[in-house]
Amino acid sequence: MRPPSSTSEGEPPPGEAAGLFGGVFARGPVAGLVGDRAMLQAMLDAEAALARASAGAGVIPAAAAEAIAARCDARRFDVDALGRAAAAAGNPVVPLVRALAGQLPEPAAGHVHQGATSQDVLDTAAMLVARRALGPLLGDLAGAAAACARLAERHRGTVLAGRTLLQQAVPVTFGLKAAGWLVGLDETRLRLAEVRRAGLAAQLGGAAGTLAGFDGRGLEVLARFAAELGLAEPTLPWHAVRARPAALAGALGACAGVLGKVARDVALLAQNEVAEAREGGGPGLGGSSAMPHKRNPVAAVAVAACAARVPGLVATMLAAMPQEHERAAGGWHAEWEPQRELLRLVGSAAAWGRELLEELEVDADRMRANLDAAGGLPLAEAAVAALAAALGRPAARETVERASRRAAEQGRPLREVLLESPRVAGHLDAADLDRALDPAAHLGAAAALVDRALAAHAAAAHHPTEEQA
Repeated sequence: MRPPSSTSEGEPPPGEAAGLFGGVFARGPVAGLVGDRAMLQAMLDAEAALARASAGAGVIPAAAAEAIAARCDARRFDVDALGRAAAAAGNPVVPLVRALAGQLPEPAAGHVHQGATSQDVLDTAAMLVARRALGPLLGDLAGAAAACARLAERHRGTVLAGRTLLQQAVPVTFGLKAAGWLVGLDETRLRLAEVRRAGLAAQLGGAAGTLAGFDGRGLEVLARFAAELGLAEPTLPWHAVRARPAALAGALGACAGVLGKVARDVALLAQNEVAEAREGGGPGLGGSSAMPHKRNPVAAVAVAACAARVPGLVATMLAAMPQEHERAAGGWHAEWEPQRELLRLVGSAAAWGRELLEELEVDADRMRANLDAAGGLPLAEAAVAALAAALGRPAARETVERASRRAAEQGRPLREVLLESPRVAGHLDAADLDRALDPAAHLGAAAALVDRALAAHAAAAHHPTEEQA
């Protein structure tokens, strides 16, 4: 396999991928690898690989292949002009082939794109763009997961209120919360890495998927073509069977969902009234145009914004799957922009998410203070368990429920109200209740679960499907 050209991997000219909202939705290296110039270079890389593969199989002269490949440099072409010319044929490959051939003498010009169809080039280019973009995207996901692992280990025993339906429930640890983030990131990251490793395939079939334009050597050309580009060799051309783009979209969507969950948690923890965690960063980060005192959770907000746009794009990719006969009438076209937009948005979310987690500041004292401020109510179930031996579970539950309601209504600690209850007297004293209402004594298997997550993460770091950026 030949190494990719420097232009195909390089950043686009300054400003191409940024735009007014690029700081939020195009953060990190992925945006520069999915822009128009990157897509054009991938199309040209496909044309160069096709020429070399055809020459290797004896379909076209080697000199023609090298002449074609030498001109497959995006800097030789006008992206905007090709886009305007695409209107006539319905895709940009037709004017690109014409422009490429126009730069070549005969007989090389006549061998440009020989045996292929426009969809072969665009689909293959889309797979190349995805492969190149997924490298740094997976790198950012790995960085985010590593940051979660550090948080989980450091805060393995840091107690805070677990929250269900946005209300305090029972005690958990911040280490367990971070471990949950970690497992979600690792599982979706490995799925995406597997898509990158085995799911991104070259596309080559010719007009109707029969490889008829390669003088009986189509299968050899296909194998050489895929190898030239470092893409998987498909069993058949997949012109109208869109499982591969859909699998990529689904894997990207799952990654976005996990990143969005992390961002949502951090934004809630960072509320002034909660203040259990906050984003780090330098001066000015999180500032407000109207309120000088504010420290907004900018990274969490950006991740959430990127993630919110992803499900609709995944839905478009899935909706485009049922395609007509051998070549689609519109469904294929509908995929072009959503797929690149998915890569850009999830790449941005991953870059933001990595920064968020690597810089996250955790306030363990505030976590404990917020839990204690509930007056022991999150430990009500533990009080039931302590009373059950003497009263039986139904009576113990009724007693604690009454005491909990009274404590909440009067703003008093549950311990204090329980000690006043005649049904508790004689069974539990103050020391017994202190033990029963100690959050650290009621964390279940939280520590063991954190250890399981860290062990799984260590294994994931050496997973054979993981490819370094």
